[in-house]
Amino acid sequence: MAKELAKNYNPKGMEERLYKEWMEQGYFHAEPNPDKEPFTIVIPPPNITGQLHMGHALDNTLQDILIRMKRMQGFEALWQPGTDHAAIATEVKIVEKMAEEGLLKSDLGREKFMERAWQWKEEYGGIIVDQLKKLGASCDWEKERFTLDEGLYHAVLEVFENTMKKGSSTRGTRSSTGARPVRRPSRMQRSTMRKRTVISIICVIRLSVKKATSS
Repeated sequence: MAKELAKNYNPKGMEERLYKEWMEQGYFHAEPNPDKEPFTIVIPPPNITGQLHMGHALDNTLQDILIRMKRMQGFEALWQPGTDHAAIATEVKIVEKMAEEGLLKSDLGREKFMERAWQWKEEYGGIIVDQLKKLGASCDWEKERFTLDEGLYHAVLEVFENTMKKGSSTRGTRSSTGARPVRRPSRMQRSTMRKRTVISIICVIRLSVKKATSS
């Protein structure tokens, strides 16, 4: 007797089972392979300030299409997942949450506040990963990273310190990172910016990499 198809598609019964099988079979896992050409996408790490939105869904769907295509073309394809601490924005969210409890940041002190920050990361970082998995994102989850992981944290400090020593950036007081470019912007650039130009650590890293590769 032929099995009758359901009138309505039920993604829960299909997608969760397939994704679990993909994970168990290690279909998303990548390792250095001398017999294959490498292809890597580093996911733009979503901030742990809350949950993913439609923009994330679109962006990650496009990345997923590309990385799956590269796997089928025979590349050793890695989609590197991770999340971003987004320090200032996350702090604002935590302080707002504390305000609902009638607490101020000064009431806790640094250590207790950091405990809250890590609790926030565990809660919302976990939600973000679950959302990506619900989308079917074919990331190599064994390699998941967080921007404040020990190795990454020290790497950022090292690169930032090196760019300062090389004169690629100077210390300023008008940005959260305290860094700004040495080169003065053009008149046209100045007309579209507020007073002084500031850049983040990530921009300093890009500047450093570009300078290193061009030399």
